[in-house]
Amino acid sequence: MPLSRQKPAPAHPKQRQVELPWTTPKPDIEDPRASGLIGAILQSPEYRQADEDVAFLQRDDTRGVRLQLDYQKAETLFEEHGIAHSIVVFGSTRIPEPRAARQKVADLETALSAAPGDKAIAQRLAIARRVLDKSRYYEIAQEFGQIVGRAEGEMGNKLAVITGGGPGLMEAANRGAHDVDACTVGLNINLPHEQYPNPYLTPGLCFRFHYFAMRKLHFLLRARALVVFPGGFGTMDELFETLTLIQTRKIPPVPVVLVGRSYWQRAFDPEFLVEEGVIDPEDRDLFWYAETADEIWDDIRNWYARSGKTLT
Repeated sequence: MPLSRQKPAPAHPKQRQVELPWTTPKPDIEDPRASGLIGAILQSPEYRQADEDVAFLQRDDTRGVRLQLDYQKAETLFEEHGIAHSIVVFGSTRIPEPRAARQKVADLETALSAAPGDKAIAQRLAIARRVLDKSRYYEIAQEFGQIVGRAEGEMGNKLAVITGGGPGLMEAANRGAHDVDACTVGLNINLPHEQYPNPYLTPGLCFRFHYFAMRKLHFLLRARALVVFPGGFGTMDELFETLTLIQTRKIPPVPVVLVGRSYWQRAFDPEFLVEEGVIDPEDRDLFWYAETADEIWDDIRNWYARSGKTLT
């Protein structure tokens, strides 16, 4: 009867008693060219591990991977921070707080006094005065951010203010939530020129996207309402995409509030679109106007009460 073999101890998870042959490079004593040849191999971009090869990840044919990463990083971080719902706020990056707007007007008035016939300065001054008039929306957005921030604490959930993360009216909404120590999120975008996030975002909750499509997706995935302050192409892009998604029921309807009737009725005429037959009368009712922070919040809560749904 053969002797029983003693059962071996478990192998070490990382170390070996005898090294495998490929753990050391071919020595120069065997071939003087060896170290130089191996060095060239190790330094070649093709030898880099795929997830460490930035140039490879930026190729056109790896766009699908980049899209997935653009989506997944933010999704993972939202889940880790427990942010389930959001109030999305859009608005112009060019409308600063009133103090800054007044200073801009004062500087241009001084410049025009020194060169009274300069039409370019006169035009810039006229625009600056219009911006100063709209700077009141900065205060409204900041107050609205405070309201939502307090609601987050009162409701015991993560109802975060989410903006594009830039300056202007989006900064104001983030600033309001920051004022009351609430979480506040920015979805920044990588552009040809550097775009700095505003300083009132919660550290760890400012995300930077490469693709507008993924950024837009994350704006709406958790959105419980869309609040749109006066803005330009970017603001209108987000507004009209959201209205289209609601119109076609690609997403469930949510409150869409346009802040500043006097601005929006000049920038966008839904009555004309109805009369022209390019939208239906019911599409005109997918949004409404508001003027104050309290009105915005009350309207959102009333919408949920009337729809039989819950805000959170």
